[in-house]
Amino acid sequence: MNQKKRGFDYLLLSLTAFGGLGIEMLYAYLIEPMVYGKQMQEWSQMQSIIHWTLTCITWGLVAIYLHRTSKKDYGFDLLKRKDSMRVWQYVAVILSIILSIYSSYRSWGGFKVAIEFERKGALLFTFQYIYYAFEIVLVLLIIVFAQKAFEEWFHNKKIPYGGIICGFTWGLVHIITKGSVIIGLEGLLLGFMLGAAYLFVNRDIKKAYLVLLFMFIL
Repeated sequence: MNQKKRGFDYLLLSLTAFGGLGIEMLYAYLIEPMVYGKQMQEWSQMQSIIHWTLTCITWGLVAIYLHRTSKKDYGFDLLKRKDSMRVWQYVAVILSIILSIYSSYRSWGGFKVAIEFERKGALLFTFQYIYYAFEIVLVLLIIVFAQKAFEEWFHNKKIPYGGIICGFTWGLVHIITKGSVIIGLEGLLLGFMLGAAYLFVNRDIKKAYLVLLFMFIL
């Protein structure tokens, strides 16, 4: 298989991960409002929990499918061990997390975790952060497969292509769902930072998941 064709295959996997994230919009704005007879903003606590649970199950199934397809069809094992990180890479990861926390603090007017816990209470907070943990899985897969696609095409492993693609897709979704260009631009920046962090950890998906999770939730 030539590299151009293989690149498109990986890009398709990346877009599949993005589409997996988009399934939540189908639940939240079409199916569940018809079932509950009201919009998401009016849902009860239990209805919100059901939504997050259903979404997590869906995202988990999409992630399993992508992992198996990548390994079986293309020999790209997402869980393969990577090279050890150097000191500068650890420093870069720490700085990325600090920058992400600073950006989040400015955007939220305080620490996101504390604000969401205060607003939602312990039960909703717990389920929402489980939901975040599953969301990051697909965000990471968008980055991983897009990075692989562009590396197949351009043979340059230093540019965070995956972060660029993630930023544009994530930013667009936030513009549509939140109705704010500013929030969309913040999503673009965060996506780029997440993609850079993936490279900092030598494409080790386990380390990348933890780093991206911290950057997203803190």
